[in-house]
Amino acid sequence: MITATKTVVLEGESLPWSPIHPHPELYHKEIVNAATADALGITVSSILWEKIGLGGQVLPHYHNVAEIIHITVGKVKLLCNGEWLSFKAGDTFQVPAGTIHSVKNDDIIPTEQVSIFLPAGDHVPANRFFDTFIVEAGVTRG
Repeated sequence: MITATKTVVLEGESLPWSPIHPHPELYHKEIVNAATADALGITVSSILWEKIGLGGQVLPHYHNVAEIIHITVGKVKLLCNGEWLSFKAGDTFQVPAGTIHSVKNDDIIPTEQVSIFLPAGDHVPANRFFDTFIVEAGVTRG
């Protein structure tokens, strides 16, 4: 049931960085959690804004969901299909459910990324590009 009726703004500076154990120097701000997704009427497990400190790493792991990782700051190494490859801000990784992966800081500054965790499997409805409807500024839908 969709319960959200207004646009919500999360100001990044007000959200605390929380460590993700046991990963060394990995911190996150959860910008969409399951309850928020339910209120919006969408299917997403979580959306995280992550920071990997110097010498930090998301240890090798896998999920029961697909993950989209978009690097926003710095250079990283990605464990990709069994080998470590170098990437930078602006690059995006599409990690299927069940695939072992890891990201580690490969820079002299903390790196940042947005990770989107999405349900995967035969039961997930088919996707399509979204519709957009233009309205005049100040007009509300009702």
